Amino acid sequence: MSVNLFVGLWIALALCVVALAIYCNLLGIREPGVHISPTIALRGSTKKPEFAKEEKVERWGQWLTIVVVLYGLILSAIDLYQASEHGRLVNR
Repeated sequence: MSVNLFVGLWIALALCVVALAIYCNLLGIREPGVHISPTIALRGSTKKPEFAKEEKVERWGQWLTIVVVLYGLILSAIDLYQASEHGRLVNR
């Protein structure tokens, strides 16, 4: 398989993370944690459905970011290994 396929997949995943970050910003998610409006806090009611949506998007963003970082590290390690095997690295 071509390395370009794996790099292309990594770029697509990274673009998904960026899209989720923009979407979170548009939803108004600023900090992780529970988002409770003052009226809900005074009434003592449960979370609204839009808060569940925000938390779901946040959770997906966090997991996808971890996947992108780990996948990038694995690709880098594979590239370094292949470079050392083919003698592309400079020996000092």
